[in-house]
Amino acid sequence: MTTKQIIQVINPNTSQAMTETIGAAARSVAAPTTEILAVCPSQGVPSIEGHFDEAIAAIGVLEQVKAGREQGVCGHVIACFGDPGLLAARELATAPVVGIAEAAMHLATLVATRFSIVTTLPRTVIIARHLLQQYGFEHQCAALHAINLPVLALEDGSGLAQEKVRERCLRAKKEDGSGAIVLGCGGMAQLARELTHELGMPVIDGVTAAVKMVESLVALGLATSKHGDLDYPVRKTLSGQFQHLN
Repeated sequence: MTTKQIIQVINPNTSQAMTETIGAAARSVAAPTTEILAVCPSQGVPSIEGHFDEAIAAIGVLEQVKAGREQGVCGHVIACFGDPGLLAARELATAPVVGIAEAAMHLATLVATRFSIVTTLPRTVIIARHLLQQYGFEHQCAALHAINLPVLALEDGSGLAQEKVRERCLRAKKEDGSGAIVLGCGGMAQLARELTHELGMPVIDGVTAAVKMVESLVALGLATSKHGDLDYPVRKTLSGQFQHLN
């Protein structure tokens, strides 16, 4: 009998609706032997749309990674396009930790020489540009677009944000000269397949991309390196509200 492996998918904001959207997308691509554990912090920010939000959310990510490690999960996905707390989470984890921006950008370069990114607010375009530089993909990114709506508009039931994403993707295909489009928000996760079919080009969602990357790393027997800077955090006594992370 095949034992199921558990991948923890962490929505770093506190939105239960978005956690369900992300979890459903992850399950849609997970192997039959993979169980998806979709979680979010009990406290923090309802959406992540800037550096301040990311700093707060990173603590919630670390709390969830610690809980997942104690539960014996085989990998972790950070399901926010800013990849908040990614390197800190890798220090804390033994299993692989993959961020959705990192995963989507990597996969985009495997199917196209240039890609575009469609995200939410104009300020998150700047954050995505920082990540492109950090991950080494700035020369492969043809353009970045914002739908100019907040993250939670993707969960308000109106469909306006989804239509704005569609319009921006169509514009990117027409104007950018790119071969693929990366969706720059975990809340856009369930749009990728439909848009791939409609546009006739790869539209990549980072949640599903990260799940398949974690599955691949697990299948290859590769875990987060503990040689060098991703070794476990230096043991020291944490105080106050951070004691539970000891």
